[in-house]
This record gives sequence, C-alpha cells and structure tokens, in this order.
Amino acid sequence: MQDPCRAREVLGIVGDKWALLVVRTLKDGPRRFTELKRAIDGISQRMLTVTLRDLERDGILTRTVHNVMPPHVSYELTEMGRTLREATAPLLEWSTTHLAHIDAARAAYDTRRPPRDHSRGTPLS
Repeated sequence: MQDPCRAREVLGIVGDKWALLVVRTLKDGPRRFTELKRAIDGISQRMLTVTLRDLERDGILTRTVHNVMPPHVSYELTEMGRTLREATAPLLEWSTTHLAHIDAARAAYDTRRPPRDHSRGTPLS
C-alpha cells in the first residue's frame, strides 16, 4: 500500500489553485508564457513562473525552448498532465457552477459573525 504522506504530497498539486488553472489553460495545446499570463486572471508573473517550474518538475508539463529568432519557450501538458486535466475538469466545473452559492453562504455567515482574519482565526479589531 502507498504511504498516505506521499499521496498527500501529490494531492498538493490538485489543491494548488494556480496549478489547476495552468493545467486547464493548456488543455488545447502548447502555450507561451505570455499567453498563459494573459489567460489566467490574477496570477502574477512570479507565481506563474513558480507554478510552471513545479508542474515541470512533477512531470505534468514540458517546457520547450524553440531555437528561432527571437527564441521563445512553450509549455505543453504531458500524458500525465492530460490525465490530471481530465480528472480535475469536473472539480473546476463544480466550482464554476457553485461559486455564486459559495459567495452567498459566505456573506450570510459573515453577517451572523464578527469579521475574522481567516488566516489566523482571530476577530478583526
């Protein structure tokens, strides 16, 4: 049986919001860095760079340097990356379908409770 800690490590990929958005954006084929940056709303250049490196290291995507003038780099899902995209597509669809409900639930909760710093779990003063 696999070590549950190892499974948790792999599930960290699925839990990373930027990683899943990169994987979804690459579903139609290779993209350049600037295309990915433009397509993923809210991601910083640094976070995109870190996410791409992590996904390449994990074997989810490949990075190809094209020897043309001017040189450019493209990113493409590997076979494993395509299976990850297929596995997580329903999760992304679910989040899109239920986003308004989640926003409403949060708003209702926040009106019943004093505002909190959710990262610390303490009331805001």
